[in-house]
Amino acid sequence: MVNKQKVLIVDDDSNIAELISLYFTKECYETMIVNDGESVMPAMESFAPNLILLDIMLPGMDGYQVCRELRAKYSVPVIMLSAKGEVFDKVLGLELGADDYIEKPFDSKELVARAKAVLRRYKPAANTPQVSRDKCVDYPDLSINLTNYSVVYMGRTIDMPPKELELLYFLASSPNHVFTREQLLDQLWGYEYIGDTRTVDVHIKRLREKIKDHASWKISTIWGIGYKFEVRG
Repeated sequence: MVNKQKVLIVDDDSNIAELISLYFTKECYETMIVNDGESVMPAMESFAPNLILLDIMLPGMDGYQVCRELRAKYSVPVIMLSAKGEVFDKVLGLELGADDYIEKPFDSKELVARAKAVLRRYKPAANTPQVSRDKCVDYPDLSINLTNYSVVYMGRTIDMPPKELELLYFLASSPNHVFTREQLLDQLWGYEYIGDTRTVDVHIKRLREKIKDHASWKISTIWGIGYKFEVRG
């Protein structure tokens, strides 16, 4: 029997939380609801979710603070839910480590589809059978392994949310190949992303904060087009 994947729903509106729970229960997910930010970390220990749906406007500790705390300890995928639709709010959520950002009110089918897309791309090492060769790319002082979702840079393991790691792996797997922002969105998000291409820019910015330019390689911006993983010499 296959274990159900678990979704933690964080929303102070009980009606919305119950409705979301119903959507995911119908899709054979196990759900748990908490109504405030302070309950999230204890729920991580007791429930061990595969995905977190995180409202921003919470009493006490808001969703941004919760996301910051989560990213300091966990790499579990996070989808932020909010009535705030401004670009600033979306960018802030993504910069703090969210994997996606969905505006309220949302369509139930879109919410479930986006959650499935995120979960398809996040496969922790414990759940990954070692059948074939590791999906791994290696450069001087950099190793990116998509099989166990790990990045080793300058001899240190770097904590990195799934989407950042996938973006780095995708670029590094095709050295010196230029990808447009639209191509990266299509390849990595796996659905028609409702938003703008700044999402890619935010993830690149976060990657550059963790992975600095090397004498042998770097993440290059191709102005007006997109990005490439540039390998020198």
